[in-house]
Amino acid sequence: MHEDVERCVRAVRSKDARFDGWFFTAVLTTGIYCRPSCPVVPPKVTNMRFYSSAAAAQQAGFRACKRCRPDASPGSPEWNHRADAVARAMRLIADGVVDREGVDGLAARLGYSVRQVERQLRAELGAGPLALARAERAQTARVLIETSTLPMTQIALAAGFASIGPWTVEAIAMRSLGDPDAFLATDLGIRLAARTLGLPATPAALTRHAATWRPWRAYATQYLWATGDHAINRLPPPSQAAMPGTSAGAG
Repeated sequence: MHEDVERCVRAVRSKDARFDGWFFTAVLTTGIYCRPSCPVVPPKVTNMRFYSSAAAAQQAGFRACKRCRPDASPGSPEWNHRADAVARAMRLIADGVVDREGVDGLAARLGYSVRQVERQLRAELGAGPLALARAERAQTARVLIETSTLPMTQIALAAGFASIGPWTVEAIAMRSLGDPDAFLATDLGIRLAARTLGLPATPAALTRHAATWRPWRAYATQYLWATGDHAINRLPPPSQAAMPGTSAGAG
């Protein structure tokens, strides 16, 4: 294979990983040797030399490239070090490392700089560690919502949303996830409406009373909001409903 110069040059220029291990490319100007899939800019053809093994390239006086690690054993983590680092990063993100220790903690565990971690994750997965951690939390929450009977607050905590309160949890469940049973018992407007209607007004007591409204408590929330004496629940008078620059009676 390494004696077919034209074929080797095509593989190097296309960075074709299928040829990794079949031959090795040495560069006269830098004194290093690489795999065909090395991410660096390919050298000029006149500066390329091809060898059948890493040992042959080393014997000719070339040293291994630190980017593509051609001296590693095929199948080992070092042979595909980028994919291995990404796989380890995803396992750590799934374990909540980013939530507990931040991106700096993730990078320290992987043995890379924050910039390297960001670059590798974006190259392989198209998103950085923070976005991947958010997606992981959202996926966990979705699974718990669909497969368990846990309250939304407990689901949020179990999914890693530890920094938000029960009002935010229920509001997101109702507005973003479309949960028909979300209930904002701690909402001030809901509590005032409940008191006006003679219902329990404390969050705990109102939650117990609302158990009879399951699984449609989100609709009850909307009705309670609508009973409040708030400007948002009143249509503007005709004089205010006219478009700017026109009179209410203009035809």
